[in-house]
Amino acid sequence: MTDCTARIREETARLLAEGRVDLVIGFEEGSLPLRATPCFITEPGDTGRLIWNAFCSNNLARYLIRSDRKVGIVAKGCDTRAIVELIKEKQVRREDVVIIGVPCHGMVDPHEVRERFGDIRIQTVEDTGGKLVAGDGTALLSMNREDALHRSCRVCVQRNPVISDVLVGEEVEERTRDEFTDVADFASRSAGERWEYIAGEMSRCIRCNACRNACPLCYCSKCFVDETRPQWVGRGTDPSDVLSFHLMRVLHLAGRCVECGACVRACPMGVDLGTLNRRMSADVARMFGCRPGLDPGKPAPLSTFDPDDPQDFMLEP
Repeated sequence: MTDCTARIREETARLLAEGRVDLVIGFEEGSLPLRATPCFITEPGDTGRLIWNAFCSNNLARYLIRSDRKVGIVAKGCDTRAIVELIKEKQVRREDVVIIGVPCHGMVDPHEVRERFGDIRIQTVEDTGGKLVAGDGTALLSMNREDALHRSCRVCVQRNPVISDVLVGEEVEERTRDEFTDVADFASRSAGERWEYIAGEMSRCIRCNACRNACPLCYCSKCFVDETRPQWVGRGTDPSDVLSFHLMRVLHLAGRCVECGACVRACPMGVDLGTLNRRMSADVARMFGCRPGLDPGKPAPLSTFDPDDPQDFMLEP
């Protein structure tokens, strides 16, 4: 991680000094332990703020939307998948983005770390590769890094950048392509059981829109839930409005979601948005053989027509 940080700082300083970009989007230390926060570097002298560690989980592609400047961006695998989709949808011009790609071993969930270490006041966390070593100022405790990964990282199919202009660090071994086993149990339940589970999860939603705002593919200048003429969905927490918002958002992301988990991490109420999104991704993969963001040359499945596309689903009740 230290080597990656040094290389990111070096490349950022070079890009800015050469005038190839106007700013670089990366990460700096958060205000709390176990946190990294997005930062925006415009001067070569400020590159010392940049870091790379196990908590750089935000999908920075979110900040590329409608930028009118040349931008450098520090991007891991799922971030580059989002960039690929944004380029396809003409929200980002490839020539306006310099991608500093970073191979990723998976990002660590702070909640998992705190749950493991209990009530100790964590002040430092060192990522030694296979272990996380946490300290409270008087003692050190360790845990396996794999046990603390975000759910999205445990099923990630693209740890290395899909596209990049500069690759920082050695490529990591990709995992076997997942078969959506994490949502297989959910899919095997009856329609009533699935509905009961989703309704229960959505009952915790406070309609803060954090999931929408964190998603790199939710870039509409005006979201359908903010429309008032006509008003499609109420703005409160009435169960029907909450369900309408989330179900319509999932459908909007069908064939576009890159499974980065940004929406899940952003939710302050711990709503299980991952199951809904992953189930939709599984259906798209099964019916169209598509995993968004993995092939820059492949058009989105729901924006093109192929006579060989399955059509029986349109007749299902």
